[in-house]
Amino acid sequence: VQLQASGGGLVQAGGSLRLSCAASGRTFSRNTMGWFRQAPGKEREIVAAISWISGHTYYTDSVKGRSTISRDNAKNTVYLQMNSLKPEDTAVYYCAATSNPLIVTMESRYDFWGQGTQVTVSS
Repeated sequence: VQLQASGGGLVQAGGSLRLSCAASGRTFSRNTMGWFRQAPGKEREIVAAISWISGHTYYTDSVKGRSTISRDNAKNTVYLQMNSLKPEDTAVYYCAATSNPLIVTMESRYDFWGQGTQVTVSS
C-alpha cells in the first residue's frame, strides 16, 4: 500500500482543515488506517484511527470532539476532519496503514506510511 497525504496548510486558531490520505493497492479496504502527528521537538503520536473490519474509531483525548476520521473505500481514501483548531495542533500529520483489523494505536504496528502534510495553526 502506498499512501499520499494532503490537505495541510496554515489556518488561524478556531479554523478547520480536512486532511486526505489517498491509498493505492487493492487491499485498502482491509487496512486499519491511522493518523499520526509529530510536532517539533516531540515524539510522533497517534491522533485517530479507524478499523477496517468494524468501522470503530479512536481519538486521542486532545482532539476528541473536534476531529472526525472517516474512510471512503470506493475512493481508497481516509480523511481527518479537524475543527476548532488550536496552535498546539501544529505538527506534521502522517497517515498510516496496518493489516490488523482492530484499532491500533502503536506506530510500530503500522506497516505503511505516507509522507506527511504540514498543519500550522496560528494564534
